[in-house]
Amino acid sequence: MMQADSPTSRGVRQITPQELQQRLAIDSPVILDVREDWELAQARLPDCVHIPMGQIPARYAELDAGRPVVVVCHHGMRSLQVAQFLEKKGFTDVGNLAGGLDAWAEQVDPSMPRY
Repeated sequence: MMQADSPTSRGVRQITPQELQQRLAIDSPVILDVREDWELAQARLPDCVHIPMGQIPARYAELDAGRPVVVVCHHGMRSLQVAQFLEKKGFTDVGNLAGGLDAWAEQVDPSMPRY
């Protein structure tokens, strides 16, 4: 089970950038990037699975519901909505990167471009 801060009112765990960094050093949750193609071209985490938010309802079955998933976007709002959707579809270990990739770039990897 994924370490996390506190759950939101809807149950999705908020994962801080530092927690995600620690988690990536230990095991490999699926990093689901739900930003648009042009955003992915600006900055991305290595080995992420890219499914833009608008395609999630048609493509979420491509993900393994039995694996931990951390959903990411630019600031953490779109990813929270996708994480809530995945939980409703039966995913049991879903987290949201709090603050998104912008927070990751600020707090963990200052070499990552910010946009």
